[in-house]
Amino acid sequence: MNQVKRAKVLVVDDDSVVLKAVTQILQREGHPVVAIDDAVEGLAAAKDPSIDVVVLDIKMPHLSGMDLLRAIKADRPDVEVIMMTAFATVETAVEAVKAGAYDYLTKPFENIDEVSLTVAKAAERKALKDRTRALEEALTARSQFEDLIGQSSQMRAVFKLVETVSHSTATVLIQGESGTGKELVARAIHYRSARRDKPFVAVNCSALTETLLESELFGHVKGSFTGATGNKKGLFEAADGGTIFLDEIGDVPPATQVRLLRVLQEGEVKRVGANEPVKVDVRVIAATHVDLSRAKEQGKFREDLFYRLNVITIDLPPLRDRPEDVPLLAHHFLKVYTGKADKKVNGISPRAMEALTCNRWTGNVRELENVIERAVVLTSNEAIDVEDLPQGFQAAPQADSAVEVFSLAHLPYAQAKRLAMRAFERRYLSALLEKNNHNVSSAARAAGVDRSNFRRLLKQYEVAGRSMKPRQPKGPDADNGPGLPALEAAS
Repeated sequence: MNQVKRAKVLVVDDDSVVLKAVTQILQREGHPVVAIDDAVEGLAAAKDPSIDVVVLDIKMPHLSGMDLLRAIKADRPDVEVIMMTAFATVETAVEAVKAGAYDYLTKPFENIDEVSLTVAKAAERKALKDRTRALEEALTARSQFEDLIGQSSQMRAVFKLVETVSHSTATVLIQGESGTGKELVARAIHYRSARRDKPFVAVNCSALTETLLESELFGHVKGSFTGATGNKKGLFEAADGGTIFLDEIGDVPPATQVRLLRVLQEGEVKRVGANEPVKVDVRVIAATHVDLSRAKEQGKFREDLFYRLNVITIDLPPLRDRPEDVPLLAHHFLKVYTGKADKKVNGISPRAMEALTCNRWTGNVRELENVIERAVVLTSNEAIDVEDLPQGFQAAPQADSAVEVFSLAHLPYAQAKRLAMRAFERRYLSALLEKNNHNVSSAARAAGVDRSNFRRLLKQYEVAGRSMKPRQPKGPDADNGPGLPALEAAS
C-alpha cells in the first residue's frame, strides 16, 4: 500500500522518562523524532526547517514552555506546537492557544494513542499548510499570464504560443470546449502585445440575432432599420488600434461572414445602411468550440474566411486532459472566493482534492470554479472536504471495477492507477472495519497488520474506526511523574 511522508517531530522535556516514552510512541508511528531535554537547546533545534511538529513540556528550567512556544511561533509560524502539562486548566489551555499552540496534552497519559493521534492531526494540518503554500508559489510563478493558470505540459505549450504570437499582428483562432478559458487566452495575447494600451473589445457572436450582430460589429446609420434612431459606431470602430475578440465565430450567419471577410481583407468596415467604408486598424482574435474545418467542409462556414482566421491556431485542452492542473486551479478559486465571502478556509482536504482531480469536468474550468465557490459558501470547516462538494463527488466509488476504470480512463495511466489503488484500499479498509464491528484491533488482526500500522492506514485513507476516549486525570500530578502505561500495550 502507498506510504505517506511522516512528520518530523521535535520533543522537548526536561524529564528523561517522559522524553523517552513520547519518543518511543512517535517512533512506533513512523515519525522521525528529535528528543532534547533542555529548553534553550530545543529553541535552537526548532529552527531546523525540516521540523513539522514540536511537542513541549510547559514547566522547564531556564526557559518555560510558554516562552519557548512564543519564541518558536515568532521564528517559524508554520510549525505546529503541542504543549504537555500535568496542570491542565482552562486558563492554561486558553493561554497556550492564544500563544499559537495547536493543542495540549495532559500528563499522565491515560491512553498513549492520545499522543500519537494529536501529533497526527497537527502533522496533517502542517501538511495542508505546506500544500497550500506550494500552490500559492506555483500561482505566483505562472509568468504573469493574466488569469491563465496551469502547470501541465499542454498549458505550458499554450503559454509559449501566447508569448510568441503576442508580438505579431496575425489573426489568431482559439479552439476549445466551452469553459476552457478562450477569452482569457485572447486577453493574455492582447495585454502582452504592443496594443496593450488600446481597447480590448469582446463580443459573443452566438448571443445576438443576425441584424443585431451586424449592427453591433459594424455600426449603423440612422433609418437603416426599424429602431435605428441615430448613427452608431460598431465594435470594430470602438476597437480601432486595439484588439477585437469574436467569441463563438462558428455561429456567425453566412451574410455576416461576408462582411467579416471584407474587414480582414481590406481593413475597413461599412456601417449598416452606409455607403462609405471606414478604415480601422484592429487585430482579430476569434474563438470557437466547434470544428471550423468540418463546418467548412459541410458548407456551414466560408472557406475563404476560414483561411483568413486560421493564420495561427491555439488549441486549448479540456480540463479532463490535464488533471495535474486541477489542484492549482482549485486553490486559485479558493483564494478568490474566500476573499469575496470573507471566510477563513485555508485549504482543500486530500480526499476532496482526490475527488476533484478524478472528476471528468465536462464544463471544464468554469465548472470547477462553480464547484469551489459553492464549497466555500457551504463549508463550516477550515478546509474544504468531500462533504462540501456536490452530491456526485460524495458518492462512493462503484463496486463494479469496469465502471470505476471507465471513470478514470481520461487520466494518464500512472495517475489513474494511483487513484484506483487508493479507491480499492479505502473500500477494503471500510469493509474490514464493517465486518469487525468497527473495532480497530480486531480489524488489524484480520488484516494481518500491526495495530499501529493499521491505524496509520485508517488515518491515511480517512476511514473512521472506533477508538477509546482517553480519561482525564482526576487531580494535578507533578510534572516529574508521567504515570505512563507500559509501552508494550501499543503493540
